[in-house]
Amino acid sequence: MIGDSEKQRPHARLDVWRDAMDLVVLVYAHASRLPDTERYGLSAQLRRAAVSVPSNIAEGAARRSPAELVRFLLIARSSLSELDTQLRIASRLGLVEPDAALMQVLDRTFARLNALLTSMESRASRVREEPAPYESPITNHQSQPQSHA
Repeated sequence: MIGDSEKQRPHARLDVWRDAMDLVVLVYAHASRLPDTERYGLSAQLRRAAVSVPSNIAEGAARRSPAELVRFLLIARSSLSELDTQLRIASRLGLVEPDAALMQVLDRTFARLNALLTSMESRASRVREEPAPYESPITNHQSQPQSHA
């Protein structure tokens, strides 16, 4: 298990990331209850969507601008919506019902992610990043142009 060094990483300080990590554990347990016929179908999709949530939160937290963080938080929220839909599909098909703990963590993760998004979107709109000055990818290492005549 990862130790104290985790606390120094930006994403590890976010409650929503910790919730999303808990959600992954619960989704893996839930997916293991699906029939074997769903191993490469719904079970795999549930796991991928769940893993995508904390992964995108972490990637966004590692970026240097509020706008980039917002972009990755939006991706995480999309994955969370995908996960919610897949859980509902499994339920409607009568494959397996999500337990109360899973749904509680899912709801809490949605709420915290939306709150962080709202906060970061307002910060990103206040902090307008100035574009970097244009630099040509072609460099001229000569101080004077040479004539080829």
